[in-house]
Amino acid sequence: MTGPDRRRVVVTGLEVLAPGGVGAGRFWDLISSGRTATRGITFFDPAPFRSRVAAEIDFDAATHGLSPQEVRRMDRAAQFAVVAARAAVAHSGIDLAALDPYRVGVTVGTAVGATMSLDEEYRVVSDSGRLALVDHRYAVPHLYDQMVPSSFAAEVAWAVGACGPATVVSTGCTSGIDSVGFAAELIGEGSADVVVAGSSDAPISPITMACFDVIKATTPRNDEPDSASRPFDATRNGFVLGEGAAFFVLESLEAARARGATVLAEVAGYATRSNAYHMTGLRPDGVEMAEAIRVALDEARLPADAVDYVNAHGSGTKQNDRHETAAFKRSLGEHARRTPVSSIKSMVGHSLGAIGSIEVAASILAMEHGVVPPTANLHTPDPQCDLDYVPLIAREHRVDTVLSVGSGFGGFQSAIVLARPERAAA
Repeated sequence: MTGPDRRRVVVTGLEVLAPGGVGAGRFWDLISSGRTATRGITFFDPAPFRSRVAAEIDFDAATHGLSPQEVRRMDRAAQFAVVAARAAVAHSGIDLAALDPYRVGVTVGTAVGATMSLDEEYRVVSDSGRLALVDHRYAVPHLYDQMVPSSFAAEVAWAVGACGPATVVSTGCTSGIDSVGFAAELIGEGSADVVVAGSSDAPISPITMACFDVIKATTPRNDEPDSASRPFDATRNGFVLGEGAAFFVLESLEAARARGATVLAEVAGYATRSNAYHMTGLRPDGVEMAEAIRVALDEARLPADAVDYVNAHGSGTKQNDRHETAAFKRSLGEHARRTPVSSIKSMVGHSLGAIGSIEVAASILAMEHGVVPPTANLHTPDPQCDLDYVPLIAREHRVDTVLSVGSGFGGFQSAIVLARPERAAA
């Protein structure tokens, strides 16, 4: 819904669980310092795999308030989602119990759902692959919940007491942007007053590594795990798989003002498009991403030259990096050459459906601190990626408007425009 009747939507709370440290503060310290959290895989023996590096989170569920029953019931990604959602609500200062629960919604993005639990359960019921006909008696009683990603939305809704729209958004690697964009649409059109929105994925498992190994999407730079993720660098050779979650509290600007909330950012515009072209391939001209950017800026009622920083998808594959560069030039014109662009995947890896929300959090924190996080490990720029990709060191820079983009298998291309709180209060 656009036009004068659409309610303006703002973010009033956030939390991040990312490699390198749990919590938005630790996350910002990591990415603003240019440090990396990529390392050799420790969750299982990676010896049989081509790519043996990942960006893992040191996460203890009990430390973050989850009961033994919750841990038993929920996959690791669902645990991330519940912990992050609860913390985002606390950060916002909103009293959800005082609101009509049917006006409080939840949107959760995930690309691969309960992958770690499903991988482990198959290992158990098949006796490590020995049995062609698996023995169901050895499966956990909550296996059904792990097979249906909708359980993630149910868990978050239960955790925050939301009885309104509860939805899982699963659009591959754009899920994290799309979950926030969809939440903003629910509030903007009046279908909900508050939405707890975000995304979570915990894909670092043998089956996921095997799938990406087959198509050679992940990096084989196993001897240099801390510098293995190299977006926009001529020496890049694939992405580093990661995990994590980020959640937000979204509400109308009017409601946030009325309760005296601190407004972190306005969700000014959002759009998503598909290339209808190839499951994993991208057109080199970047036309679909450029179209998503154009529509998001139109919804925000902002010209291209209002963008102060672009938080790139920047996966670290040659195809993606060149596609994005073309899309920025097509959508932003000459302003693309004057605008800092960076990829935080260089530091926290690619957490599939979660990364879009993590990058939204990074964009909001960049506005708050007036600092653009760098693209780590960018020593030898690809000549075909000739924009300002903020190599190695963070840059002080006033950021009033951020464009964050995502690109996913299946041809999904999404863009979201975030504006500084002062603009939202104008």
